[in-house]
Amino acid sequence: MNVMIYMDNAATTMQKPKEVINAVVEAMTSLGNAGRGAGEAALGAARIIYETRERLAELFHAEGPKQIAFTPNSTESLNIAIKGSLNPGDHVITTMLEHNSVLRPIYALKEQGVEVTIIRADKKGNIRLEDVEEEIRANTKVIVCTHGSNLTGNLVPVEKIGETAKRHGIRFIVDASQTAGVYPIDVQAAHIDILCFTGHKSLLGPQGTGGIYVREGIILPPLKSGGSGVDTYNPNHPSQMPTALEAGTLNGHGIAGLNAALAYIKKTGMENIRERELHLMWKFYNGVKEIPGVKIYGDFDTKKRCPIVALNIRDYDSSEVSDELLVTYGISTRPGAHCAPLMHRALGTVEQGAVRFSFSHFNTEEEVGTAVKAIEELAVE
Repeated sequence: MNVMIYMDNAATTMQKPKEVINAVVEAMTSLGNAGRGAGEAALGAARIIYETRERLAELFHAEGPKQIAFTPNSTESLNIAIKGSLNPGDHVITTMLEHNSVLRPIYALKEQGVEVTIIRADKKGNIRLEDVEEEIRANTKVIVCTHGSNLTGNLVPVEKIGETAKRHGIRFIVDASQTAGVYPIDVQAAHIDILCFTGHKSLLGPQGTGGIYVREGIILPPLKSGGSGVDTYNPNHPSQMPTALEAGTLNGHGIAGLNAALAYIKKTGMENIRERELHLMWKFYNGVKEIPGVKIYGDFDTKKRCPIVALNIRDYDSSEVSDELLVTYGISTRPGAHCAPLMHRALGTVEQGAVRFSFSHFNTEEEVGTAVKAIEELAVE
């Protein structure tokens, strides 16, 4: 088999900056447990963790580092945000673009008496802002949506939805799994009350890192409680952020890697990274869009999107195509349903799934050329 060409970056960025790898290795040989000791190893861990909070607060324009709590991933962040914001009798609005990390917590709450409205998407995978406004009720407490679809790459205008939510006094939760590190996010300007993000995708950090921004003044009940390193004699878990949402030992080694990744993004320039990724995406898209038998999903009428191209070849099962891409061409992609069941329903791809190519700035022009050639050859009748 050829040397693997990795084009599954929407799942996780496998190719990390060398600074990230070095930081994790160094942390594993030098850091202790933050808040659980008075020695240099514990203090060093606390410093790294606090510095990473500062970098994330700066990245997202949070009020301060205390509003950033660490979690293992977006899934836990979204569970904290959604389950901590809704009670039986409340109404929540979400969309067909969502990942199961949003949908499944909402479905669980629906069984407990929460009312749910899911905004429909069109054949290109877009929603209408007017539909969001029209679905608001007297008991609407939360609007939750993704910033960018992990299947189509379409962006959602969170700034405009945020304005609507603020105007109606509704809590606004955003899933930034696909956009944090690719597009600038200003939680103040976009009126985002809670932002959920993961470290292992475009933030270029290790798996097992992620977090949640909570607007100052919002109190979320913790998903779990336990050791916090502070306020030991209190029978209740501490209520102050960020400790309120951080029970147990943090992934200090992974957070050290995330810290290095954030420094790398700032040094390299998010805009430069994004332009490179989009350049490669458009090169691939333009190379395959006219191939007979190839169908591409999503809205490519706008230049502002995530670096993702999802496609199918004739009526071939997406898993068979993805397997052939790997075995014959050494190209790693993601087939199937992508944990986005309603999006596939909107696109009409429930049975076939789709083959997703997602790009990193570490990909090369030559790799894109190989991927285009592979699709050309596989599409031949």
